[in-house]
Amino acid sequence: MSVPSTVTLVDVFPEDLQHLVGENQPLNEFLWLGIGGPARFLAEPVEIKQISELVKAAKSHDLAVRILGHGSNILVREAGFDGLVISLSGPATTGLEINGNRLKAGAGVKLTHAAIKTVGEGLGGLEHLVGIPGSVGGAVVGNASAEGRDIGSVVRSIEVLDENGTPKTITAEEAGFSHRKSTLDGLIVLSVEFELEPKDVTALTKRMQKLWIHRGQRRPSDTSRIVMPFIDPDSMSTRDLIVSTGLSGLREGDVSLDLSAPQYLVAHENATSDQCLRLIERVREQVLLQTGIDLRLNLQIW
Repeated sequence: MSVPSTVTLVDVFPEDLQHLVGENQPLNEFLWLGIGGPARFLAEPVEIKQISELVKAAKSHDLAVRILGHGSNILVREAGFDGLVISLSGPATTGLEINGNRLKAGAGVKLTHAAIKTVGEGLGGLEHLVGIPGSVGGAVVGNASAEGRDIGSVVRSIEVLDENGTPKTITAEEAGFSHRKSTLDGLIVLSVEFELEPKDVTALTKRMQKLWIHRGQRRPSDTSRIVMPFIDPDSMSTRDLIVSTGLSGLREGDVSLDLSAPQYLVAHENATSDQCLRLIERVREQVLLQTGIDLRLNLQIW
């Protein structure tokens, strides 16, 4: 249901929340791809209670809600998003707290920052995820995986808001983790508690540094406007699939797959969301035709 364009910020949000919300705010500056139109409303809450109240206000006006973490897997159309975008960059969702062998991380924390923090404290379980773009919340929702181990394996509990803005805590078992997915879609992750394993700091640090360097070498070096549009299937990496099907460097207008790291989509100058979507569909069609594998999207499309 579309909200009439005459409805303004003052109509939707209570007075005590209005200072947190902007109207017709550009989103491209928050996104790795750097393209896309504005958000009808963009909120930057500083307290958990405010997030809940923002969701409830939006729901009462049939306004769609999206969550913005690190912006590494989001594609926004040029028309923008006609709803409420809630940024998790505020202090309520960017804390890191270690207690014994447990880490409580806000959903807006960069995944790499969480990995570095735990390694420095001699706690193993996240170091293999260093260098993977995105936030802790996004990584848990998508059950990010590397080196044969997924993030869900060290999750103990997750604080979320349900679709009505009501807070609750769910266990790792209830999150339904499987290969690169969970049952958390539709929920707003606020924080995650991880149960980690005490290990030697020096050994952990060396392992993390080696993985970080290796991951950096596999990323396109000539641009920052990149995204990984697909999830690696169980059988083989997306990179190997694209190389084997002869699609490396494939171009659609001002968007292309990187030639040496074709698992990355590159947005060149004047790139558009339509070009991104057409290229993605061409890749999916060819991979399915040649291999029988239906690539799952890693991108959220707004």
